[in-house]
Amino acid sequence: MTGSAIPAAFATAADTILRGAVATDQGVSGVVAMATDREGTVYEGAAGTRRLGEEAAMTTDTVFALFSTTKAVTGTAALQLVEEGRLDLDAPARTYLPEIGQLQVIDGFGEDGTPLLRAPKRDITTRMLLTHTAGFGYDFFNATYARLAAERGQPSVITGSKAALTTPLLFDPGERWEYGSNLDWCGQIVEAITGERLDEVFRARIFEPLGIRETAFSLSEALRARAAGMQARQAGGALSAMPFELPQDPEVQMGGHGLYGTVGDYMRFIRMWLNDGQGEGGRVLRPETVRMAAQNHLDGQRVTMMPGVIPALSNDAEFFPGLPKSWGLSFMINDAPAPTGRPAGALGWAGLANLFYWIDRTSGVGGFWATQILPFGDPASFGGYLAFETALYRALHDVS
Repeated sequence: MTGSAIPAAFATAADTILRGAVATDQGVSGVVAMATDREGTVYEGAAGTRRLGEEAAMTTDTVFALFSTTKAVTGTAALQLVEEGRLDLDAPARTYLPEIGQLQVIDGFGEDGTPLLRAPKRDITTRMLLTHTAGFGYDFFNATYARLAAERGQPSVITGSKAALTTPLLFDPGERWEYGSNLDWCGQIVEAITGERLDEVFRARIFEPLGIRETAFSLSEALRARAAGMQARQAGGALSAMPFELPQDPEVQMGGHGLYGTVGDYMRFIRMWLNDGQGEGGRVLRPETVRMAAQNHLDGQRVTMMPGVIPALSNDAEFFPGLPKSWGLSFMINDAPAPTGRPAGALGWAGLANLFYWIDRTSGVGGFWATQILPFGDPASFGGYLAFETALYRALHDVS
């Protein structure tokens, strides 16, 4: 604990939630959860085991495949380039990365299964990439991409290949919100502008000023020794071990999902956003950039439910169904108070293996819940996370 206004009763409640999450056969095998205020981590806990069927306990320094919680880090790198005048969010993205200007829109399939392609009506911009309005999707959330994978051999994004990114657009850029590989492309723009690979950009420009030491695109032996194992939820509810590791020297360092790291490191990233861009060892973003990025940047579009097209990878998934949600640069924003107690205007998102975080700049708190379970939207994982977040806001309410 730090000198936070959050009472000790929260730690007791959080410990109970974590233990409860691993207490049944249909719960989670292991979980790490942390909460932070602007000053430092106010709670850290772990329960269960790192790997299914093994004795090694889950610990707070366990390393996770972070999946799409990577996206906000890539977005931060892009915002730094905006501050430096090297990136115009509303210029055609092909200005920086010509290949993105060659992509076409798919308008269905011909009778022989050939994709029907046409030129897009407008250019993709980096702002569209940051807000998921550029036209890209994921095969596990979109039936057209799933068909391209099944019938045309479109590689999965987890291959880390350039071919996995060169998908057709699902719609004309700017026309609607659809979650997809946009931030992978954004990472490629960052690399094109800086002339460096994404890991080098992150290390020098984000991780060093934040004091992040154990987050990277590749696993050292020390990190691999503490890595949590992946599990798959079976139809009956039980978990089974699932061999998984992202490519360690990929053709593309995927800005949308490629990082491995600890929850403690991610707390430092969350605190930077709580503190108007200031990190433990230096400034990462200007306060005005943080305030700008934390606002809605959709132009009439809305964040919608993500359908689980590939059941092994995702259930139907939506945060706070029935509540309006928008998108900043690059986070979801709940536009109305959430049932957990999260106020309107807070930031948050998730990673495919049921990792969840939120950043509440109004209350000055944030948190992260980490498991390694597929498919996404796992009821035990998501339910535990929501209970954890709710417990924090109840503690804050008790203080006030």
